[in-house]
Amino acid sequence: MISNSEYTIQVQNVSKVYKLYDKPIDRLKESLSVTNKNYHRDFFALSDISFNVKKGETVGIIGTNGSGKSTILKIITGVLTPTSGEVMVSGVISALLELGAGFNMDYTGIENVYMNGTMMGFSRKQMDEKLPDILDFADIGDFVYQPVKTYSSGMFVRLAFALAINVEPEILIVDEALSVGDVFFQAKCYRRMEEIRKNGTTILMVTHDMGSVIKYCDRAVLLNKGKFLAEGAPGKMVDLYKKILANQMDVLEEELLGVDDVSGEVQTSDRAVKPDEGLMKDKLTINPNRTEYGNGKAEIYDLGLFDERGNLTNLLLKGEYFIIKEKIRFYDAIQTPIFTYTIKNKMGADLSGTNTMFEGADIRAVKCGDEYEVSFRQKMTLQGGEYLLSMSCTGFEQGEHTVYHRLYDVANLTVISNKNTVGVYDMESEVQAMLYPGKTIDEKG
Repeated sequence: MISNSEYTIQVQNVSKVYKLYDKPIDRLKESLSVTNKNYHRDFFALSDISFNVKKGETVGIIGTNGSGKSTILKIITGVLTPTSGEVMVSGVISALLELGAGFNMDYTGIENVYMNGTMMGFSRKQMDEKLPDILDFADIGDFVYQPVKTYSSGMFVRLAFALAINVEPEILIVDEALSVGDVFFQAKCYRRMEEIRKNGTTILMVTHDMGSVIKYCDRAVLLNKGKFLAEGAPGKMVDLYKKILANQMDVLEEELLGVDDVSGEVQTSDRAVKPDEGLMKDKLTINPNRTEYGNGKAEIYDLGLFDERGNLTNLLLKGEYFIIKEKIRFYDAIQTPIFTYTIKNKMGADLSGTNTMFEGADIRAVKCGDEYEVSFRQKMTLQGGEYLLSMSCTGFEQGEHTVYHRLYDVANLTVISNKNTVGVYDMESEVQAMLYPGKTIDEKG
């Protein structure tokens, strides 16, 4: 591999293969075999992975469990050796991979800080200077003088991250370990990461928090089952990732064919649905395990989510307007159908929703073969996070509420936010503050 000064990390054709044996004795049989008979099968944790990271870039690696994210990080940091391929790293790495990595459980927090600092090449004097910042950031009090085996997972990650981020790293590599900390510490970590990023530190991160990927990363690399799928704009890569989660591999392959180049960018016009492009839901992440029921007189056969720019997407920005669209086909005459949607949190609690009856929409009687297209336009004021969308077509027959078709948790909504307030909603407060300088004690005389 030829080194390129433009890149801090270069990964070229990296594979990692493990030998799997059905029985422990098979390993011995293979080692003693005169005919070199194989008793194992190869498992490719990584298969011919290539990507580069520029100096000062923040890159996220995303994919489902078992896609090889942590394996590639361990190879980059030198914890694992690739079976084939090359990795070139230009700069000092500070890595936070998994709880326990690089720490001696019998040493105190202070002792581990100095030991890890020495391993990174810092002198005792240099670590003396860095120690106050590390302890202030970790904020675990007198526990720094206790053996780390007595720490909770939250305390452990506080100390580990405080060490990793306060040694002025040229390259910071963070695995899912950060997700152990509480939400306030996570926010503190991201603020610090933003600071060192502005100072030129290269950051490579693995996380299942897609909001963080979109908010903090310049690019994202998508892996699946040990293979490289695509890299490019974080929003686009997260969209592709959600296709994997929903088992929409055919749709994913079609989208990958539409990617212009390795950047992963797709023209905005390609994201908007045209009349001849088929169903809207085929371009969304739809829940394969959704619950649906009804008496069959109507069917919600298509649905869409559109952001403020008219793009069909599961990713919505807080503070912007978006549209929920439903297409309903009728198989019987219905006097006054009602169309609904509900947004829930991951625990199943209703957060918001409405229907055409509440909104006073002019919905007329339908007969067999009719279709309705209904759009709900509203502003996204929910906090950043993951939500679930449900929708239905209902009505009243002989005074009884009747469900014609209901889709529970049919699609996910990922809300991206640059500012979260307290609670579920942002009340969009407008702040005014006036400072009235008072007299000092001396002036009061």
